[in-house]
This record gives sequence, structure tokens and C-alpha cells, in this order.
Amino acid sequence: MARIPLLMPQLGESIAEATIVRLIAQPGDAVVGDTDVMEVETNKAVMGVVAPCNGKLVELRAVEGQSYAVGATLGYLEVADEDADRMGYLEPEEHVVPPAGSMPAGAPEKPKKKRTAKPEILQSDKVEPTIKGLPVPAHAGGAAYLSPRMKARMAELGLSSSDLAGVAGSGAGGRVTIEDFERFMENIACHKVTNASSMRVAVADAMRRSWTRPLATVVLPVQLDKMLAHRKASKDKAGVSLYALRALAMALAENSMPAGRLIGHQIVHPDSIDIGFAVEAEDGVLVPVIRKADEHTLAELVPIYGRLVELARQRRLTPADMGQCISTVTNYGTFGLTLATPIPLPEQTVLLGLGAGRIEPFWDKATKQFIPVTEAKFTLSFDHRVLDGGAAGRLLARIDELVNHPEQL
Repeated sequence: MARIPLLMPQLGESIAEATIVRLIAQPGDAVVGDTDVMEVETNKAVMGVVAPCNGKLVELRAVEGQSYAVGATLGYLEVADEDADRMGYLEPEEHVVPPAGSMPAGAPEKPKKKRTAKPEILQSDKVEPTIKGLPVPAHAGGAAYLSPRMKARMAELGLSSSDLAGVAGSGAGGRVTIEDFERFMENIACHKVTNASSMRVAVADAMRRSWTRPLATVVLPVQLDKMLAHRKASKDKAGVSLYALRALAMALAENSMPAGRLIGHQIVHPDSIDIGFAVEAEDGVLVPVIRKADEHTLAELVPIYGRLVELARQRRLTPADMGQCISTVTNYGTFGLTLATPIPLPEQTVLLGLGAGRIEPFWDKATKQFIPVTEAKFTLSFDHRVLDGGAAGRLLARIDELVNHPEQL
């Protein structure tokens, strides 16, 4: 039998650490390959650390509530030599020439393996949760007039320039001096404070980076009566957000330019119409992603959407369920809001927002009278470097057209 380490896996792109929330197996327990040994929490989801093969948990280093870096040793498993060899934990023996006459002439030499595990790599396993452990490190770059001493002090405390937005500098040219900073920190100590969750800090950092771009929003009232009638007659009932998501995917499949990203002097077009949608979770928002949303009909998207919503509310989305997407749909109308200007994620150019539906009077030219219609304001927030108001308006008008022809979705 060989003894191999149970390591903290890479749970997502650029995820640097995770916190142990539940220990499922205990020392001495037999474990089955590809089953959870413990549950860990990142800033995005709760996921399992699985046993790489059948074996027995002989040592457990992980402690509930502690954070560990990716690659940290969480414990040790005792496994069969064959499994350890397959995973690369056994080292080959040095080549030894057998004595003359000990083997039949022409017999092939068989490689041998040492039945001992590779030497352990020493590392600092425990880490304190920090901003730098988030998916995208919060490196401050927006504030001016910060001395090297100030920057060093802020880095020591894990702060960014955005945290000092309300500090009036007393130095030359409005420079925030170290004295201004220390007074600011002393004042904070006099107030009631609570720790921000890792998700809240991640959202804050994403919004700070998004705001480095010139953002704008266009608004269009969209009638929902045809969509609501289609939904009522459908067996698989999609919500307003899914109708809008499918319409957005079709519109971007027709012309991917509005979803392109400006990199230097080039606009990089997406190679897949992956659309996210915002789901409110505890102390933040998660964005599950529907991959290739343009290649699925509305009816096909209903179970996919429902599964992702449920996993997001439980914070059990997998890395494949999240990550890069070219746009997001957010339904702020669920909060009774009729108009808002949501901010696209840093890697996105456009974001579609949906307001609450209201019964509004509409002038019918045929009957020459006002008739009641269900109407909601759709907003398209966009990176003004890539799109102008006209292009954004045409994209929103195409979404309106598709929503009012739901049979095409």
C-alpha cells in the first residue's frame, strides 16, 4: 500500500484558495474514488474535494473554517500501489544491469517501480482569506497622489485606492498623506463594522474594474402581451428572463459585433454565444452561464435554466457552470424596479436589464383609441468604446422584435 496526499484542487479559473465548510470523511474511514471527502467554499460556490481513487483516509490535516491554498495538503490517503503508480506517485527505480546469465538471452527488461511515494513537497498550507485570493486580484490603479509609503501601507492592510475614495487629502495637490490615512483608519475603528463576505468583496472589485470604462445605457419600452400569451400556451413555461436571454442570443448570433471586446486597436469577436443571467444569492449575485444559447430553442433552455437557478441558490455551481460569457441578463423587475442602469462585468461589452411589467395605455392607430398593454422597460448597458447609441439601440430593437414574435424563439 502507498500513502498519497489529498490536495486542495484548482476549483476554478484563477481561484487561489478555498475554505473548509464540512468534513465528510474522518481518519480511518474507507473512501470511494470520485466521491466527496469534504466540502469547501470559494467566493462563488460550495464544491466537493473528491478522492482520486479508492482507499482509506489515514490522516486529516484540514480544519473546518480554515482557508487553504490551491495545492495545499489536506490529508493523506492509503491506496493500492497500482493506483498510486497510475497517478504518478511512485518513482521508477534506477536502471540496474542484471548479472550476466541471470536472464535468458533476448528477454526484454521490465521497468521496475519503487514501492514508495514521492518525497512530500513542503508548503505553507493555511492561508488567511485575502482580497488577493479572489478570482481577479484587486490591484489598485485608479487613485492618484499616493506615495510609495502610502501604497505599501495599503497593501499591508489589503486595501485598494477605491477604499480611500472618501478621504480628503491634505497634502500638496490633494495628495492623501500617511497622516490622513491613519486618521481615517482610527475613525473607522470607532464605528460598528462587520466583515464583508468574500463574495461581496469580489462583486465590489468587479464593479470597480468595470467602472474604468465609459459606460452608457439605452432604454426601450417593450410590450409583453404576446410573450405572456405564448408562455401561457406553452407546456414548458419559460420566465421573462429566459425569453429575453434567448432573444439576446439570437440577436448576437446574427451580429456578434456588439458583443466584441476592444483590445488595443482591435475588436475581438466572441466564438461562442455564451449568455449569463444574474441570480441573487446570499450577500451577492451569482452569474450562471448558458453555453451556446443561440443553438438551443427556448423549450430546450427551460430545464437548463431551471437547473442552473437551483444550483446558484444553493451556491453549488461548478466551474463549468460559471466563468467567461459575452453578456448577462439581469431581471431587476423582480424587485419592483421599473428602470435601472446595471453595470456589465469587466469582460463584457453589453448587459441586458429587464424592468417590472406595468399596465400602460397604448395608442392603437387602427381603432384610434388607447388600449391597455403590459409593458416593461428593457435597458442595454454597454461599453461606449465599442458601441455608440445607434448600434446599441438597434440591438435593443431587435430584441424587442424577437420577444414580440416568441414563436421564433
